[in-house]
Amino acid sequence: MKKIVPLLFLFIITSCKKDLTFKNVHFEQKSTTPNKFDGPKASVTVPFAENKTIVADSINKKVFNIVQTIIHNEEATKKATTYDAVLKDFIKEYQKIIAKNPGDPFGWEANVTGKIKHLSSQILNIEIEHYSFTGGAHGYQGLRSIIIDPLTGKNIPNAKLFKNEDAFKKFAEKTFRIQFQIPANSNINSTDLCLKMKNFSCHKTIFSQMPDCYCTTIFMKLHLMRKAHKNCC
Repeated sequence: MKKIVPLLFLFIITSCKKDLTFKNVHFEQKSTTPNKFDGPKASVTVPFAENKTIVADSINKKVFNIVQTIIHNEEATKKATTYDAVLKDFIKEYQKIIAKNPGDPFGWEANVTGKIKHLSSQILNIEIEHYSFTGGAHGYQGLRSIIIDPLTGKNIPNAKLFKNEDAFKKFAEKTFRIQFQIPANSNINSTDLCLKMKNFSCHKTIFSQMPDCYCTTIFMKLHLMRKAHKNCC
């Protein structure tokens, strides 16, 4: 009996092991203050990791931090700890502006949608599209992408993604310039793109700016197709 109990215990632990799963969660807030515009309003729809507690918590925290940064910008004080709180703060900020400037003719808006682009035993790729309008001539639309190790919940650094990171960067830049018709030796913004950098760059975690998201797209295509460039992936 003493030999059976440990085996039964091991069986229970093994049988209770669950795979990482995802479900979509949606949050929405809208101002109740009467105004002539359909807003302000804000919504978030993102994949939410479940089952593997530590890993899931790490993934969910990363997605949440991205959404919070998108809605409240990089300089905002990050006090909110839930999506509802983030959206409510967005509405409150608008109401503060309107209280000071009641003649402001604009209604604010923020929409964030995340989706899983790829999930395997080695790579999780979550893509986040976003649009926000807080006054001015036009709104701001963007795309962020993050690559995570589904076994640990941690970001996968470029050094672990590529056999030759420099070769991949050159390949990604060449493809980027061809698609956006940017001459090979010219400034990256020479064809009216509005990027912060003057030179093509892949972020340390292939995350955030437009060329970085482009790097992610190219990487995932190469990873899935397993061809095109012998020195990467």
